[in-house]
Amino acid sequence: MKKLSAFDKFVFILNSIIASILLFSFLSYFISPNSVPFISVISLFIPFLILINLLFITYWLLKLKRQFLISTLILIIGFSYVSKFYKFQEKKVLQNSDLKVMSYNVRMFNVYKWIEEENVDLKIFDFIKKTNPDILCLQDFNPETKLGFSFPYSLITPSKKNSNFGHAIFSKYKIINSGSLNFTNSNNNAQFIDIIRNNDTLRVYNVHLESLRINPAKEKFDQENSGRLKIRLENSFKKQTNQANLIIKHQENLTFKSIICGDFNNTAFSWVYSKIKSDKNDAFEVAGKGFGKTYDYGFPFRIDFILTDKSIEINNFETYDVKYSDHYPIMARLNLNDQD
Repeated sequence: MKKLSAFDKFVFILNSIIASILLFSFLSYFISPNSVPFISVISLFIPFLILINLLFITYWLLKLKRQFLISTLILIIGFSYVSKFYKFQEKKVLQNSDLKVMSYNVRMFNVYKWIEEENVDLKIFDFIKKTNPDILCLQDFNPETKLGFSFPYSLITPSKKNSNFGHAIFSKYKIINSGSLNFTNSNNNAQFIDIIRNNDTLRVYNVHLESLRINPAKEKFDQENSGRLKIRLENSFKKQTNQANLIIKHQENLTFKSIICGDFNNTAFSWVYSKIKSDKNDAFEVAGKGFGKTYDYGFPFRIDFILTDKSIEINNFETYDVKYSDHYPIMARLNLNDQD
């Protein structure tokens, strides 16, 4: 410290504070929002904190100062978090026998004209037809929209409060069982279907956790509104926790393979993600590339997921850069290791 300039001393103090916050934020993966709600709010900023610490490392390395070690050590401690944030190499094994599973929050097919573009619903339909998934999980589905999907089997669950809002699963394979988890005090929900593929049974969950209801473009972050935002976020995190617990409990007696898809309205650094993921694989982490951004915002937030049992081989994962919603569609190609 003695050999640092006054400016570098200031940078080092700032670096120490931000590195400490990042280290503390890692606990969000293990602490329930019902116990410490505020730590879940901090978890939203982990991607920012990782990038800022990388900038600090670069700054100190360019100046040939050993102070780069503080952020380096924190990132090594949280290496698993960094790997959730960015993937360098895509796995691309494309087989005709792959099961193609897509998850997409379609934002009610733009029924309220959030996107100033004509025929958004038809463009979504054409995109899905072109990518040709075997199983399609849609969140923010509009049951009133008549697009004529060609899937022979489906489960559509409308909201009890809004006729334009619901959730849907479409399948090329026969559905032998299905249902809804019916989240309390929420428009959001989780559905499931059991399908038969090659004489094997597979369960697919379509999950849409409680929205945080944040609009960064319109949100005012003055002192008064920031307090209200904090309370609103904490309440949403608590709802997400209860919803995650319901999903976990619903799987307790499951005896066959399963996949969980959907919009978690939270990041891969959160407690709800860690609990729902449990011992499953995250398709992006196994086979994706880049930031895997799924939410249309300047920063690369990844809040949509496809999680699979360990026994399911993930051959490929893709995030599609199509702007027909405030989310981007994702698709995984899976080898179930079943036999004809």
